[in-house]
Amino acid sequence: MSRTYAIRVDGHLDDHWSGWLGGSEMTHDADGTTVVLVTVADQAQLHGVLAGLRDIGAVLLELRTTPALLDAPDGRQ
Repeated sequence: MSRTYAIRVDGHLDDHWSGWLGGSEMTHDADGTTVVLVTVADQAQLHGVLAGLRDIGAVLLELRTTPALLDAPDGRQ
């Protein structure tokens, strides 16, 4: 069963990193952070995304599970 994670990092990541991070959705927040939403099949895939963030020098601020994107109240997919 896949899970969706919200990963908050310091700074605004360029949008081109989305594909490199497995096609994740990124939101730039006014506080100078970026939230990366990623849906992964298992822990190994999550660790791959985290390793990718490490490789680009992103500073992790928060990692939490979220409802699946298909279940989002605003209908995002």
